[in-house]
Amino acid sequence: MTEKQLSDFEKEFDRLVREGFKANPLRKPDKSIPKKRGRVKQTPARNLLETLNTYKDFVLAFMVDFRILFDNNLAERDIRMMKHKQKNLGCFRTQQGGDIFCTIRGYLSTTRKNQLNDLDSLRLALDGKPYLTSFVSPG
Repeated sequence: MTEKQLSDFEKEFDRLVREGFKANPLRKPDKSIPKKRGRVKQTPARNLLETLNTYKDFVLAFMVDFRILFDNNLAERDIRMMKHKQKNLGCFRTQQGGDIFCTIRGYLSTTRKNQLNDLDSLRLALDGKPYLTSFVSPG
């Protein structure tokens, strides 16, 4: 992206956040309720705006570094099965069973992200030649 495009996107982001703040003003303490300690609870929309404003550089990081994904759907998908299993079965019967499940899920998740078929990946592992990602040493 060109510098102008980045600047235009950032200006539009700032404009939208300002508009959001106007539409979702800061809540003031309610005078009819006895004084409570701490901050006044804000709406979810206001909290989101505060977060977007505070972490703007992180939110827009995908525009300057294309290695950063726009969303974290892959990470969410990776943990979904674990949460599902935990919710439906309560837990694993043994620590070892949970460890084995996580090892297999992690391996398959990694091979999927590297465009390998699940069955082929499992066959490689069972043949004693598991897929290993290539790591770039810091340098």
